[in-house]
Amino acid sequence: MILRNRLLASAILAASSIAQSQVVVKHIQTDASAIAAGVWAGDTFYLSGQLASPIAPAGDAKGIPADYGDTKAQAASVFAKIQKALESQGLDMKDVVKMTVFLGPDPRTGKLDFAGMQSEYVKYFGTKDQPNKPARSAVQVAALAAPWALLEVEVIAVKGK
Repeated sequence: MILRNRLLASAILAASSIAQSQVVVKHIQTDASAIAAGVWAGDTFYLSGQLASPIAPAGDAKGIPADYGDTKAQAASVFAKIQKALESQGLDMKDVVKMTVFLGPDPRTGKLDFAGMQSEYVKYFGTKDQPNKPARSAVQVAALAAPWALLEVEVIAVKGK
């Protein structure tokens, strides 16, 4: 009985190893970027963290910095960028299975604006047209790598069959 169980366990491990070794991995990247924009592992797409685009570009001649807006404005930009990135890979927001949101404090108030992020999130998830909601974590951070960034969002999406 013990020998049979060991043989069965060995066979399961061997089959698992073979299945794992057959996963095709494809990196979506450019030479100009330090990280991949995303990575496919089989039918699963890992999208790198997305930051907002400016709502008003910098005025180079006058030294005016770009304006990225508050958390709500940045979330609107980030979710639109995520949707576009997913579409470029043949995916949609309905395919998102996991989301991680990194929130930093607004320097004007010193507080996190979870409600501002959430007000944009609900435009993409749990709607009549797109009822799927991903598993999600929201993490408070002291700051993000870009000094103007108030949130960064990364997602994992799976191409359904």
